[in-house]
Amino acid sequence: MSAYRQLVDRFNQISAIRGASSMLSWDAETMMPDGAAGVRGEQLAALAGVAHEKITDAALSDMIEQAKGEALDGWDAANLKEMERSFHHANALPNDLVSALTKATSHCTHVWQAARPKDDFESFAKAFEPVLKLVREASVAKSEALGLEPYDAMLDEYDPGMSSAQVDEYFGSLQAFLPDFLSEALEHQANNRQFKPLEGDTPTAAQEKLGRKFMTALGFDFNHGRIDVSAHPFCGGVPGDVRLTTRYNDDAFSQSLYGVLHETGHAMYELGLPEKWRGQPVGQARGMSMHESQSLFLDMQLCRTDEFFAYALPVVRDTFGVSGDTWESENFKRSLLEVERGFIRVDADEVTYPLHVMLRYRLEKALLSGDLQINDLEAAWNDEMKKSVGVVPDRVGNGCMQDIHWPSGAVGYFPTYTIGAMIAAQLFDTLKTQVPSWAEDVQKGEFGAVFAWLRENVHQKASLHSTPELITQATGKPLDVEIFKNHLRDRYLS
Repeated sequence: MSAYRQLVDRFNQISAIRGASSMLSWDAETMMPDGAAGVRGEQLAALAGVAHEKITDAALSDMIEQAKGEALDGWDAANLKEMERSFHHANALPNDLVSALTKATSHCTHVWQAARPKDDFESFAKAFEPVLKLVREASVAKSEALGLEPYDAMLDEYDPGMSSAQVDEYFGSLQAFLPDFLSEALEHQANNRQFKPLEGDTPTAAQEKLGRKFMTALGFDFNHGRIDVSAHPFCGGVPGDVRLTTRYNDDAFSQSLYGVLHETGHAMYELGLPEKWRGQPVGQARGMSMHESQSLFLDMQLCRTDEFFAYALPVVRDTFGVSGDTWESENFKRSLLEVERGFIRVDADEVTYPLHVMLRYRLEKALLSGDLQINDLEAAWNDEMKKSVGVVPDRVGNGCMQDIHWPSGAVGYFPTYTIGAMIAAQLFDTLKTQVPSWAEDVQKGEFGAVFAWLRENVHQKASLHSTPELITQATGKPLDVEIFKNHLRDRYLS
């Protein structure tokens, strides 16, 4: 067997182990009894250790070097490149650090779930302290092994090739634009786009039914996935068995609905990846910025257009059994395009959303470097929220404890949300030109042509190309922040 074929077998094994871990993690967030948290932490740590041992095996280094001498091209050549990248990332961390980090994050996420609704910052901070310590150790180890700055080494795990210098360039442009634009959008809304609150009962059971209706219309395959409830909406599982979650609020159905649409975007990406390359690094999604672009393509681009509202409103009315002037088309649209200085990132409109993300980016860099200590996090968060979004959280559960990312050790993830929003705007801008039937199709609840374009230009490419190459091939130009700005102007000042 050639060295490359041996690597293929090894990475199939690693993928299967990680897939099992993903399922156990999904269960921990949705169905696991509280008393099983300790046992689950041990299970996850054991699986992480086995996967880490397999990918850090010294024999892989020799196999990779031998495979470089083989006649590989196309997908196989790209796969070998991704194998080597994965090998170097994994070998940056010793097995005992991987195991310790897995245990600590499993415990911390469980504590966070209980502590957030109680505003129990003390319990959260106690559990988060060892997580942050281990994440700092991991960032230093990766920095030394990969030749990157500590934060860039963490960022590279979520968005291969991305650097904080590039993030700073994108975010600098947005930071110079958004505060004034937010004030302008709010003024325009007050003068031209006022609306009445939607009246009528929207109980959880009906919200669940509504979410499933839209998932089915969009093409989600319930034979290869499911949706459940968790404290924080997410998409997990594996490409052939995708697990979504949402949370429900009887008084605000759109929070759950758009949470479902967001996670369905992630799920459709996973389900659209090339089946032939499952289990291989090249067959995985091309980083989290591209992944977030797929969720935000639905959540913020396609599913907030006039065309989608025209299709969705009758479905919503029928499912909830509601009627009246507040459920007329213009009021419905305005209510779902409200711009608001709110506390919660996952419920934020697309004008304020990047401000939430940039806040977290600044704070997590300070946490990682040690310039910000955990005990000072709440005050720092509140100061940043006041300056950037214009509000101070009413409680810590709606402040620095609202996201699962830091408890789970995901430092370096947050920038991908706003970079993903920029990619989503550019993809949709291109699709509208290349798929002229999209508007008529969406009004009729037909999404086949839209997803055929996404599968061809994004999903089926998986990790064959770098993120910049993928964007340029799909849209004809590199990522351009001005397209995102123009989208915001068109939607919120018209």
